Amino acid sequence: MPLPRFAVVDLETSGFSVRRHRILQIGVVVVEADGTVLDEWSTLVKLRWPLQRVGPTKVHGITRRMLADAPRMDDVLTQLGDRLDGALFTAHNARFDAAFLVRAARRRTGLELGPRLCTLRMSRRLDPERQASHRLSDVCARYGVVLDRPHDALADAAATAAVLPHLITAHGITDRDDLAPFLDRA
Repeated sequence: MPLPRFAVVDLETSGFSVRRHRILQIGVVVVEADGTVLDEWSTLVKLRWPLQRVGPTKVHGITRRMLADAPRMDDVLTQLGDRLDGALFTAHNARFDAAFLVRAARRRTGLELGPRLCTLRMSRRLDPERQASHRLSDVCARYGVVLDRPHDALADAAATAAVLPHLITAHGITDRDDLAPFLDRA
């Protein structure tokens, strides 16, 4: 089977705990296996409560005021579902991003992520001795990919999408079946 389209997703959250923290921003870049960009989309997400914490603003740059007029999570998940339709969910540390999305969707929509491709796992498999860093910024530097706004969801998704063809080539992936070792199942 030929390679699918990839919906490369990145989230900015108010912290690392899926139970206590919330999604603040979602970025998606839909690409072909060769890196051809088909769609880009990003949105901030309105907080459920006006005084809810936004976490490390100095890291992600997102303030409560920026989220005041953002769309509600229900609307965001519907738009995200449209972009994921027919594409393979892909992220750098897919378990993290997927866990937040699954929790957000649990009470709201029927969003199904399906299998999830993890570029972090792909990068680590190329370095079994773990001699290199596999943070997104370091993986980008290894492949000459510019990451101009780290911790902006769309910029991180675009950088991950640009690294993806390099990882596909490095692993000799030519069809959908070759992706199996790098997939997390729903």
